[in-house]
Amino acid sequence: MNLRRLYLIGIGAIVVQLLFTAWGFAQVGFDAQVPTHWGADGQVNGYGAAWWGFTLVPAISAGLLLMFGAIPRIEPRRENLRLSASAYRQIGVATVALMTLLQAGLILAGTGREVPMTLLIGIGIGGLFMVLGNVLGTVRSNYMVGVRTPWTLTSELAWEKTHRLVGRLFFLCGLGMIVVSLIADPVWLLAWITGTVVAILVAAFGYSYRVWKSDPDKRSIGGGDAP
Repeated sequence: MNLRRLYLIGIGAIVVQLLFTAWGFAQVGFDAQVPTHWGADGQVNGYGAAWWGFTLVPAISAGLLLMFGAIPRIEPRRENLRLSASAYRQIGVATVALMTLLQAGLILAGTGREVPMTLLIGIGIGGLFMVLGNVLGTVRSNYMVGVRTPWTLTSELAWEKTHRLVGRLFFLCGLGMIVVSLIADPVWLLAWITGTVVAILVAAFGYSYRVWKSDPDKRSIGGGDAP
């Protein structure tokens, strides 16, 4: 799988995050106490040293980029993942973009700016969910990316139909997150995310089993694949 574009964008995003970090350190130093956690009501409820609060997101982003690079090497259904390369790259880019947005918010808040973190989180995660929803229907059966129930992994029909359904639900869920973030009190965002994600999980498990049960070409659960 050619991931060169994902690596370039990911490294570029981490560089931007580190530039934000350097600017933040120049403003407050390494040992200043900065906001590191926000409650469901959008208010700061946790502080930490700047050296930790400002560097955590770039470190996580680097780890995520390494993970995206490693997954194709350990995926048993490598060919299917290779055929899903476009979707895989879009998920990776959306993920590092979200992390960069969060880093910008953390640095601005840490340097004394008023930052609506709940709004940033809602828009960022909502956008990621919309990207996921837009591409899930094109992801081929694999063990690392997608809705991996026992039934989707043993039935191509269950995989395809479940991912088309879940893709639509993810897109609507993400769109809803953005709308809720813009018009409702911050506490409603957590309720929306929790409620819709649980509903999607229940729908995915129930629907994948229903399709698997009616698929004449399904495989027995637990058969596995050779790498």
